[in-house]
Formats: sequence, structure tokens, C-alpha cells
Amino acid sequence: MTIPIRLLVVDDHTLFRRGLIALLREDARFQVVGEAADAGEAQRRASDLQPDLILLDNHLPGVSGIDALKDLREAAPQARVLMLTVSEDERDLGAALRCGAQGYLLKTVDADMLAESIMRTMRDEAVVSPEMTGKLVSAYRAAAANNFSTSTGAAAEMAAVRPAVVDAAQAHLVTDVALSAREQEILAHIARGASNKEIARALAIAETTVKIHVQHILRKLKLGSRVQAAVYATVNSIVID
Repeated sequence: MTIPIRLLVVDDHTLFRRGLIALLREDARFQVVGEAADAGEAQRRASDLQPDLILLDNHLPGVSGIDALKDLREAAPQARVLMLTVSEDERDLGAALRCGAQGYLLKTVDADMLAESIMRTMRDEAVVSPEMTGKLVSAYRAAAANNFSTSTGAAAEMAAVRPAVVDAAQAHLVTDVALSAREQEILAHIARGASNKEIARALAIAETTVKIHVQHILRKLKLGSRVQAAVYATVNSIVID
């Protein structure tokens, strides 16, 4: 029997927090071991419970989730932190990754994607909501234009992204990767931040078919996430006609 992933849920909105906990408890892969409504309580609970993963809102009373990251990681060094927030500000995205969050999800995420994101985070993959991918790519473009030489604005945010994502930008140096026309089409949609469901609708194919194509794309390009694939697409000017 697989040992469930032990979760700590941190959110100041009681109804959302309780609803999220109820949802997570329906999945046998997860065990919610604690909850907290502010940064101080979260730090105490993290220290006592030593969870595997912390689902962390950013807009907390007093100290924000991003500002609390350092203390949380010290309280539970082995715990991964996955941001779950309403903020679509790329500065928050960059700050969260810079401060040690393994991923950044918007609260509009559906249940299946949340569960999959938790599993991917536990595999040390960088996880970012599709809606934020385009902003991440824009930050890369700005950083590339400045040769990563500035410490302000979008370039600084891209420089803050985990090394695995930045390294993926160098994938354009690989010249022997052959993607099919369909794979290139799907990759272009990924670069725009589209989810599998949105890609399936746009191309009039099954969502499971899109998922298989995405897996093939990542394997061929030797990339670990959709975020890296989006950066690759941008570097190689793979766009939708």
C-alpha cells in the first residue's frame, strides 16, 4: 500500500480551506494532517507536523505567504511548498519561486490538475498554472533581451525561476530533435498557456490524445515540465499560425 502524501493546508478563508480539505480527503493518495489560517500558525503547525507538502495561499493576514516561505522551509526543511493563490501578478510568481516554492497554482485550478500538480511537485518538478506560463515566457523574453544583466522588472523575475526552467531555455542548442507537425502545433498552444482541455477543444481532438502528445513532446525534448516546453517553444519561435 502506498503511503499517502501528508499535506498542510494554509489559507485564511475558512470556507475555501475546509472545502479544499474535504476535496483532498477524497483522494487516497493524500492525507491532510493539518490546517492554518495565517503565517504564524502555519509555521507552528509545519514544525509540529513535518508535512510532505504545504499548500500555501499568498494573501494571508499580517505576513504574506511569500514572505512566510523562508520560515516555513526552516520549520519543515523536507516539505515542498506549492502556492495556491488568486494572484496572477508575475512579480508574485517570480518572488515565490525565488523564495523556494516548488510551484505556483491559481485557485481556478480544477481538482484533477491540483492532484496531478501535487504529485508532480513531490517528484521535484516545477509546476506553474497554464494561465501563468505566458507571463513566465514573457519574462524570459525580457531577460534574454537584457542578457540577464538587470535586477529589476521581468528579467529579474525570470532569473528567479528555478535553474531547471532556465536551463530549458538552452534547449534550442539541440538540433537533432524532430517533432511531428501535430506535436509542434500542440507545443505552440502550450507556449500560449493553454491547458490540455483547451488544446483539445481548439484542435477538435480528445483530451487524452493531447496528454499523450504532451508526454511525447517532453520526452523527445528531454524536458521535465510544460513550463520548460513553453520556454523551448519561445526560443525556437514555434507559434500558432
